Amino acid sequence: MSTECPGARYHAKKSRDVRANAMYLPTQFKSDDVGTAVEIMRKHSFATLICNDDEGLPFVTYLPLHVDLRERDGRPWPVLLGHVARANPHWKYLRDRGTALVSYLGPHAYMSPTVYPDTMRVPSWNYVAVQCVVRVRLLSERTEMDQMIGKLINDNEASYMAQWRSLSEEYHARMMAMIVGFELQITELQCKIKLNQHRPESHAALRRSFAGGSDAELELLGWMDRLKL
Repeated sequence: MSTECPGARYHAKKSRDVRANAMYLPTQFKSDDVGTAVEIMRKHSFATLICNDDEGLPFVTYLPLHVDLRERDGRPWPVLLGHVARANPHWKYLRDRGTALVSYLGPHAYMSPTVYPDTMRVPSWNYVAVQCVVRVRLLSERTEMDQMIGKLINDNEASYMAQWRSLSEEYHARMMAMIVGFELQITELQCKIKLNQHRPESHAALRRSFAGGSDAELELLGWMDRLKL
């Protein structure tokens, strides 16, 4: 999927809730490829949703989000779908603020200074992450809610769909009444791949360290391969 486009640099208008460029992103760690960001969001789909509460303090919900691809300026562009419990006040904050921040954390791992050939170094942390500034639209139609639930089921356990469909309409209606669904339209998309790219003298030892490490470290090694580090 070739999706690198100017849309990756769209900026949201500043508001009291969320500002554009909401993540520290040095040039050496920045990716403008939308396809890469979508891949990360889909593989690490348990996201962090943040907006301000009625006291102006950040309010956080952890939740799975479905990534839809829709056309924008002639290119694919991601839109996020999800829901929270109706008992969770977050949906009211989303409704009232109209904007929010969504954060995805991919693989991450500690980096020892022993990867360097000299001792005048310090530890660090390597990771892959995506952040999105979004505009919020609550889902009001039952058809939209059904589509959103179906997409989340397919993302996480497609085999459960037959069981879900076999349940009565009364049960469906009762379950739907207990949640509030939403569509999050991304206005600012930032993708960060931090793998010590700017320190080539560390790469050989870092690769050896990742190769014998955890699942997250092996995934980071795969990103090093992709970036030809």
